[in-house]
Amino acid sequence: MKKTLMVAALTGVFATAAHAQSSVTLYGLIDAGITYTNNQNGHSNWKATSGAVNGSRWGLRGSEDLGGGLKAIFTLENGFNIMNGTNGQGGREFGRQAYVGLSSTQFGAVTLGRQYDSVVDFLGPLALTGTQYGGTQFAHPFDNDNLTNTFRVDNSVKYTSANYAGLKFGAMYGFSNQAGGFANNRAYSAGVSYNYGPLNVAGAYFQTNNSAPLNAAGAAIAGGAVTADQAPFSAGRQRIFGGGLNYAFGPATVGFVFTQTMLDSGVGLTNVGSQGLGNLALGNSVRFQNYEVNGRYNLTPALSLAANYTFTDARIEGVKPKFHQVDLQTAYALSKRTDVYLQGEYQHVTNTDGTNIGATINGVGISSTSNQVSATVGVRHRF
Repeated sequence: MKKTLMVAALTGVFATAAHAQSSVTLYGLIDAGITYTNNQNGHSNWKATSGAVNGSRWGLRGSEDLGGGLKAIFTLENGFNIMNGTNGQGGREFGRQAYVGLSSTQFGAVTLGRQYDSVVDFLGPLALTGTQYGGTQFAHPFDNDNLTNTFRVDNSVKYTSANYAGLKFGAMYGFSNQAGGFANNRAYSAGVSYNYGPLNVAGAYFQTNNSAPLNAAGAAIAGGAVTADQAPFSAGRQRIFGGGLNYAFGPATVGFVFTQTMLDSGVGLTNVGSQGLGNLALGNSVRFQNYEVNGRYNLTPALSLAANYTFTDARIEGVKPKFHQVDLQTAYALSKRTDVYLQGEYQHVTNTDGTNIGATINGVGISSTSNQVSATVGVRHRF
């Protein structure tokens, strides 16, 4: 009898242990290169760069099986500069992502923490900026639509649906965390995508109120959803919406993405947006309309080519700047985890009178003229 009870007890223990399986994965990506820019604030420049395509990062991703298709999940992801070893995203330990939540195979996932918004989640994969095929330097001017992930949303709660025969959708809300200021520096977004064979379509919306706001003394208000040390713009309200599609033809994929960004009520470029030139006032009303046509082709399993053209039609207090940017990249995989790449960007901007804005390729600085050329040779390693 005692043996029977012992066997039953041990069986229950092992069954519980097997039922509650958990895993933690260490992962990362390191992107290092040498970048030439013909005009950076009036001078040419050769510089060592980290994250010219994809931001260097390491992270921990984990899950625990709770049974019945339910899991506890978390991600902690650090961004860093490989050239000097410092943390990115304003010096945050886990500045790229930091969240915990529950995931269901039937209903989707709810997560809480520092997270990507719906524009990044749903539209980002359809553009070349923000992906391995172009990334940081292919961003639309000032990364005005956040497709390359210049900022994340703090204090956020996010829902992401399961995949229902190719249909996915989601929404996110970022709290201001301010007593008496519920709507001050909050953010919210929603998105949807549908995949049917070679076709992928998506749409998304994002809004933040008083993003990177300033108090009466002119200092940035801390603790909100989007803070001044990461946002390219300061505005009373920022709205982003857009849609896009990709279509695959064997080894080739072509795509189109449209986004519109509207800013009002006291608009300025932050030090992040001006890439080190300091805060620049832009007036009370700014709009960017971005039209991106892109394509990529795998010549061989190891060799890829990617290119895009982006036209940005802007409105800045009655001035109508127009940005034209052409981007090219080729990458060669030395293994499944390591590749070398060469990419270049050219931007030309017109109608900038009165704005003090020159051509601006993301990640390399602002030109003192209406033209800018940049080229990078680099290596990426994933682990």
